[in-house]
Amino acid sequence: MKKRQVVIRKEGSRSSSNQIIRTVRYAECQKNHAANIGGYAVDGCREFMAGGAEGTAAALSCAACGCHRNFHRREVESEVVSDNSSPS
Repeated sequence: MKKRQVVIRKEGSRSSSNQIIRTVRYAECQKNHAANIGGYAVDGCREFMAGGAEGTAAALSCAACGCHRNFHRREVESEVVSDNSSPS
């Protein structure tokens, strides 16, 4: 079983002590397989599963449906983390 690919990025300005942590998850495939004949048909792939190890070209293709990661719906969750530890 392949693991889901989760990308975590930490962003924050140097003047503040808050950081934004974004978790990116790729959900169902939205590739229209019948576009060339004027129709609409999706394959039903429910979740992106990387086809190879992280950092390789195979990691960008889905092991379940064979599509590129960009065809899968992207879900971004943001969380603000405060580094302040002020005493109460």
